[in-house]
Amino acid sequence: MPKRGGKRRKTRTHVVDNETSASALSTPEMKIPRSLVVRRGKVETEVADLVQDLRNLMMPYTALKFQEISKSNKLSKSLQHYSKELSGSLGLTHIMSFSQNKSKLSMRLARTPSGPTLTFKVQQFSLSKNVRKVQRRPFDVHSSNISSHPPIVVTNNFGDTTAAPHVKLMRITFQNMFPALNVATVKLRECRRVVLFNFIRREGTEEVTNAHGQSEEDEEVEVRHYAIRATPVGITKKVRRIIQAKIPNLSKLEDISDYITGTTSTGAPAPAASGAMSDSEAEDETSHVVLPQKYNGKGNAKSHKSALKLVELGPRLRLKLTKVERGLAAGDVMYHAYVQKDPKEVKAQREKIEQEAALKKRRREEQEENVRRKKMVQEEKSERKKRRREERERVAMQELRGAAAADDSSDEDEDDRQDSDTEEEEEEEEDGAGGEKREEEET
Repeated sequence: MPKRGGKRRKTRTHVVDNETSASALSTPEMKIPRSLVVRRGKVETEVADLVQDLRNLMMPYTALKFQEISKSNKLSKSLQHYSKELSGSLGLTHIMSFSQNKSKLSMRLARTPSGPTLTFKVQQFSLSKNVRKVQRRPFDVHSSNISSHPPIVVTNNFGDTTAAPHVKLMRITFQNMFPALNVATVKLRECRRVVLFNFIRREGTEEVTNAHGQSEEDEEVEVRHYAIRATPVGITKKVRRIIQAKIPNLSKLEDISDYITGTTSTGAPAPAASGAMSDSEAEDETSHVVLPQKYNGKGNAKSHKSALKLVELGPRLRLKLTKVERGLAAGDVMYHAYVQKDPKEVKAQREKIEQEAALKKRRREEQEENVRRKKMVQEEKSERKKRRREERERVAMQELRGAAAADDSSDEDEDDRQDSDTEEEEEEEEDGAGGEKREEEET
């Protein structure tokens, strides 16, 4: 692994071979809905905490430690960007986005990759930490590890098949955000949490105000998050406390029977054991059930009777549906809470949108044609320059070859002249040597 800037940087990654899809998820895992809760733009600290609480609610099939990129008050990545980058590779199915301005806090719930998109106005919300503060015995979320399995979804008061289309869409969207529960194969110890979506419909024209003096809408949705706590029943509180490993201090008692019966061997009242359960923790007989399977917690054995209790975990939300869009944060407006249009206006608006889309398409085609023509002109210009360069190189090469041929011919003529001169000198030397020989013979 090489070093860059004094730090070791990873340059190789594991590549997953998948012939059918680029995703590393198998087919059964792709059927599980996976959500992403983000905030867009600049929001208050409480809203950021609300986003984190909702991620805990959506566990385990959500990005718990997702980091958004938001600078000052500018909006971060769009819903289309998240859908394009995460739908295929990670199997993302739902996006919950929060944005805030000076007047309201909005939540968008979108189904990827093609919609629809539901826009809610957050009327009220309470954080999980605020909910636990007012509880006498808050549920210990971290030690119980209840987020390892998805919660049970309960939709209340959404009506039947005769309900309004936008109410049906809300119910279906809320249900599809979580994995479906198979009653035949579900394990009881995996049912640890409950998410409640309660639809509130107020009839009448009179304006209703809440405890804070704010006007309440005619249709709202309450979201609550609970943990299921089971306690064995059919035995006394003292025995149940020992079974649950909550043994009190028995130092003042002589025998364990004194603690169970409350009296000593002589019949006198036994001293009170410290840490005993108070009378305010009475059992509610209406919540007694016989467990078909072993449940979490000591004493909750199979076929034993236990008392079930819901302990709220938070957060709490009160939502008002304001708009439904057909696509992913775009497309036709299928429902609007404050703007009502007749069929003629809807048709005119649709025709206007189609005309704008056609104009945009025509402009895009013209732009692509201009780009193609400019690219062709540039390619032709580059081709002409290339041909001129090749021609210059060819002429220069021919000139170099001609000069080389001329040099070779001049060298050959010089060699011929040198050879002829050498031959003439040799002949003269031979003639001189022959004359000297004749003179010597004559003498």
